[in-house]
Amino acid sequence: MSISWQIREGCLMVRDKVVLSKVAPNITLTPLKDGAAFVGATSRSSSSRHVFNIGVLRGYRFLSLFRFKLWWMIPSFGDAASKVPVDTQMLLLEAREASALGSGTIIPADKDADEIFYILILPVLDGPFRTSLQGTDVDTLQFCTESGDPSVQTFEFSEAVMINTDTNPFDLIKKSIRILEKHKGTFSSVEHKKLPAQVDLFGWSTWDAFYDAVDRIGIEEGLKSLSEGGFQPKWLVIDDGWQNISNDTTDNSKLADVEGLKFISRQVNFDANPKFKGSGQGKPIELQEFCKSIKEKYGVKYVYAWHTALGYWAGVSPTSEEMKKYAAKIIYPVQSPGNLSHVVCGTILCVEDEGVAFIEPPRIRDFYEDFHRYLASCGVDGVKVDDQNLLELLGSGYGGRVALTREFLGALEESVINNFKDISLISSMCMSTDYLYSAKKVAVARVSEDFMPTEPTFQTMHIAGVAYTCLLAGEIIVPDWDMFHSNHYTAKFHAAARAIGGCAVYVSDKPGEHDFDVIKRVVLPDGSILRARCAGRPTRDCLFSDPVTDGRSLMKIWNLNKITGVLGVFNCQRGGIWPPIRGAPYNPPSESEPFIISGTVSPTDVEFLSKVAGEDWLGDCAVHAYTTGVVSIMPKKGRLEMTLGFLGFEVFTVSPVRVFDEKYQFAPLGLVDMYNSGGAVEVMNSSLDSSGCKIEIRVRGCGQFGAYSNSKPRSCSIDGKEEDLGYNAENGMLTVALPQECALRTVAFVY
Repeated sequence: MSISWQIREGCLMVRDKVVLSKVAPNITLTPLKDGAAFVGATSRSSSSRHVFNIGVLRGYRFLSLFRFKLWWMIPSFGDAASKVPVDTQMLLLEAREASALGSGTIIPADKDADEIFYILILPVLDGPFRTSLQGTDVDTLQFCTESGDPSVQTFEFSEAVMINTDTNPFDLIKKSIRILEKHKGTFSSVEHKKLPAQVDLFGWSTWDAFYDAVDRIGIEEGLKSLSEGGFQPKWLVIDDGWQNISNDTTDNSKLADVEGLKFISRQVNFDANPKFKGSGQGKPIELQEFCKSIKEKYGVKYVYAWHTALGYWAGVSPTSEEMKKYAAKIIYPVQSPGNLSHVVCGTILCVEDEGVAFIEPPRIRDFYEDFHRYLASCGVDGVKVDDQNLLELLGSGYGGRVALTREFLGALEESVINNFKDISLISSMCMSTDYLYSAKKVAVARVSEDFMPTEPTFQTMHIAGVAYTCLLAGEIIVPDWDMFHSNHYTAKFHAAARAIGGCAVYVSDKPGEHDFDVIKRVVLPDGSILRARCAGRPTRDCLFSDPVTDGRSLMKIWNLNKITGVLGVFNCQRGGIWPPIRGAPYNPPSESEPFIISGTVSPTDVEFLSKVAGEDWLGDCAVHAYTTGVVSIMPKKGRLEMTLGFLGFEVFTVSPVRVFDEKYQFAPLGLVDMYNSGGAVEVMNSSLDSSGCKIEIRVRGCGQFGAYSNSKPRSCSIDGKEEDLGYNAENGMLTVALPQECALRTVAFVY
């Protein structure tokens, strides 16, 4: 059976199966050495925007990642091209080896995985053009390609869509991104990027605590109350509200719109506004003194300042003396049909009339360098940069959306590296392929719509949306799951998701409004976190089921630690309906209708577990449930049944059982009082001599360490000092209390 791609008798085929029928005659196919291929097309005339029919798609369950809003992606599910949304940025199909495809037969969810393979259809960048997918009412799959500049035209595309296939969907996406990275050379995968230190530390953002009313006094109050609770944030984001801004509108209705007014406002200078000035010990307090003070008093290591890609939402003030050197000009965003087909963000509507004061590409490097040099001189250590996808609407006259995004992002990355430590940049509002396939250095990006504490329909969609988006984005950046409130009614739900998300953990609590019982489950007392190794993603059996609206599916998210796996299970049903829209009706189940969802979990839900288990692993696992404390021993393909009520969740640590001296079964579980307990386990070794079998585990942190053992050890020591241990012979749970000072310790058990 050939796994090469070909167009035969009007059908796009792979593995001798039909993927698309009735393929249009102007469609081209360019095979790659790695087994992937590019799909292209030719047109009779040149244009800056084309829509090409590829072929008819029917009979496959699919997952689509599409932009429901300019900034963000969400998933969509279906079985024919008519259900593929406009502006789809990734399409994953489920196929079957044994029988002909394209026949309209949907593969059962419980079908043997050995008979299933996956097909990835990935719209990419072709020169200055950006491609997306969409379907028609008659199930024709199309690709749309556009430059965003009427003067940038062509009639021919050879590398508009990448196609590939594999029996493992996660390997398929990873390998395809690696192929694309090497072939295009315009971006880097996350494995090839240096990460900023903040991703492994606990943080606090000012946004949901204060919104635009942020000031130095409020920040100090928040840092103080968190520190007094025993959890000092090690990094701080001073979000929107710190800059000096002005607006030039004379429209009274816009002046009266407090929320909308800021989106037509412009940055006046680099300095902080008067809310960040004050007096202390008889002298003025400026931003520099403020940053120095909070680092000394509250142990903050990194201060990040917020700004947009253009400085502020509507750019920089053309009339400001400090900004005149950048020669900003007023231009107007132009939305594409793809943008207009979904939710149109209010931030865009605000600037469509007033325009944005735009710094042109030749001067944007100077602007970023001057801005970041000033911030660095004030003790700021990095930046969070919002509104980046606005650039795709401003490409006319500047070479188009791809060229402009690449120019601005390259200048931003270079300036951050020049002026701050490492690549201390959090990108946001940027989940477009223009951005992703141009991101060479930036390593952290927000991947979802905001956590909005006052929007009840957003809570479950936030968790699911991030997990699915990470299938694509997580191969290029470390996902930022956004802040959350530790004292919110969904706080544990969000905290558990972030614990397994492979992301930084940060809250945005109001001063004095914290739940430290939640924080301590994801943050160690020294301010570090137990971050999993990769981006948390849906399990294989969740890829083609809707865990938010189908009324029956649980949301399962897997990840890996250094020698364990972790699996989070969430009941995301009945929380809302895609897409997330502010003010949407909320109809949760009543107390008399708990809305319980049933499902199963298995060690096989954790992909690539064998890679961390070691060569001698026989396949058994110890599975520890966080909320119940139950430890289960099961084979790799074993299953546990479970049920979760509305907004319910469970986190399972999945630890491969190793056998030592042919009789001692052992599996470290880590710090069992934390959601991602296995993240504390760094390495495990064993030795055998005349005194017995010794198992040594290097553990980071403090608190209760747990492990599974089929027998009780003779002794236990921590850093060479003998300690008491607890052992439950019924379930094999072994426990020992680590000292409260956080450190990397050696825990040894002798049999």
